[in-house]
Amino acid sequence: MTERGENSDRQRRTAAPRVRMPAAQRREQLITVGRQLFAERGYDATSVEEVAARAKVSKPVVYEHFGGKEGLYAVVVDREVRALLDRLTTALTGGHPREMLEQATLALLDYIDEEPHGFQVLTRNSPLLSASGSFSSVMTDVAHQAEHILGAEFKNRGLDSKFAELYSQALVGMVALVGQWWRETRKPPKKEIVAAQLVNLAWNGLSHLEPKPGLRTRRVR
Repeated sequence: MTERGENSDRQRRTAAPRVRMPAAQRREQLITVGRQLFAERGYDATSVEEVAARAKVSKPVVYEHFGGKEGLYAVVVDREVRALLDRLTTALTGGHPREMLEQATLALLDYIDEEPHGFQVLTRNSPLLSASGSFSSVMTDVAHQAEHILGAEFKNRGLDSKFAELYSQALVGMVALVGQWWRETRKPPKKEIVAAQLVNLAWNGLSHLEPKPGLRTRRVR
C-alpha cells in the first residue's frame, strides 16, 4: 500500500463516526445550532451548509426537518417569541401598578441577560424602532397588556384613559431600548439597578426622581 493510501485509510479509521439521533432529538439539535448561527451571523449570512456542518449532518437532513433555512428560522423565532411572552406573562403577578411595572421591566432584562442568543435573533433582523419584526411584535403585545393596566389606573385617578395607549407604548419602548443598550454596554453591570432607575423615571417623572431608587419586588444585589 502506498503512503498516500495508508494515510487515507488511517484518516477513515480515526474520523469520528456520525452520531445517529432519533428524529425528535436531531430536530432539537438543529434548532439549537440554527439559533446560535442566526444570533451570530444574522439570517441572510447564515446558510444551510453552515447549519449542517456545525450539526455534523448532511444538508438533506436540514431540508428534511425544516424544508430549508426559512423554515428553520421561522421555528427559532416562534420559540423565542413564545419564551419571551411566557416570561412576561408569568412575571405579571398583580399587585400595585408600580410593582407590575417592576415585574415587566425585570422580566425583559432577565431574558436579555439569560438568553443573549434568543434576544439577538429577535433584534438582529428587526431593529427596535422598526414597525415590523419579531421583537417589535412582542413589544406591541406587551404594550397592549400595559394599556389595560394603565387605562384602569387612569380612570381611578380621574385622568383621560384615551392616552393610556400612548403611555403604554412610551413605557415599553423605553424599557426595550434601554435593554438593548444595556446588553451591549453592561453599564451598570447589575440589571436590578437598571430596572430600579427605569422604574424611577417611569413612575416618578423627572421632577420627582428618587436619589437612590430601589425595587419592591426584588432586592438590588
